[in-house]
Amino acid sequence: MLTDTVDAARRLVFVTGPSGAGRSSALNVLEDAGFEVVDNLPLRLLPALIESGGNDHPIALGIDPRNRDFSTNGVMDALGRLTALPGVAPELLYLDCSTDVLLQRYSETRRRHPLAPDDRPSDGIVRELEMLEPLKARADVLIDTTTINVHQLKAEVDHWFSPGGQRRLVVSVQSFSYKRGLPRSVDMVFDCRFLRNPYWEPDLRTLNGTDEKVAAYVRADPRFAEFASKVDALSLLLLPAYREEGKSYLSVAFGCTGGQHRSVVMAQMHALRLAEEGWQVSIRHRELDLRK
Repeated sequence: MLTDTVDAARRLVFVTGPSGAGRSSALNVLEDAGFEVVDNLPLRLLPALIESGGNDHPIALGIDPRNRDFSTNGVMDALGRLTALPGVAPELLYLDCSTDVLLQRYSETRRRHPLAPDDRPSDGIVRELEMLEPLKARADVLIDTTTINVHQLKAEVDHWFSPGGQRRLVVSVQSFSYKRGLPRSVDMVFDCRFLRNPYWEPDLRTLNGTDEKVAAYVRADPRFAEFASKVDALSLLLLPAYREEGKSYLSVAFGCTGGQHRSVVMAQMHALRLAEEGWQVSIRHRELDLRK
């Protein structure tokens, strides 16, 4: 049983997600950031780890179905009990990834899936995703690794977790193409396809929204200023509420047809506006990143 005798407030981050999504890489980043990392600790030993004291370093706990006593309900119960303790600040970091990319990674490494050692990796992937779905829904921070490399994952984890292990709210702003589908996990999505499209201007087509010529063209749309102002106001209204509720992040996405021009302009301007108001902001352009 967990008690309320924890010596000092400590941040405890559960790190989980499907096998192959980058859990080990995330743990390495947290360790470099000053976290005490413990991987695959049986849940029954968690109370001893918390109550042992010893130092004030935050803890990152890697956990997945390979744990001997792993169960989704067990993790949820542990998070619930820890949340009730005044000396512990528990969070759940979930590393997500699409099924086809997970299968591709297993095919490239020829590894056996831990939940399907004698079956096809695809069978194990499906079983694991179904098992972890409640934890994904419960996650305080969710990072989708489907289209990012290990260096981008490191940057994402660094953004969400400060080196000192202090809880903070971070805003993620991204642009995307509707042709490739909605981002997997966002809080708010804004459609920019009603704005005039630089793609139809020969001199602008090969540029992207980070170029001032493209930005000026999009800003010249008579509907742009009011749209941008209202989006800024909505985020600035919600951010304090998210922070008061103890949320760790707010994710905002802007989409257009190709994810090269209008959505990039809006994402750039919105991120800058939030940063000017003092919020910690990370920005990502999904389609531009894929071209690098």
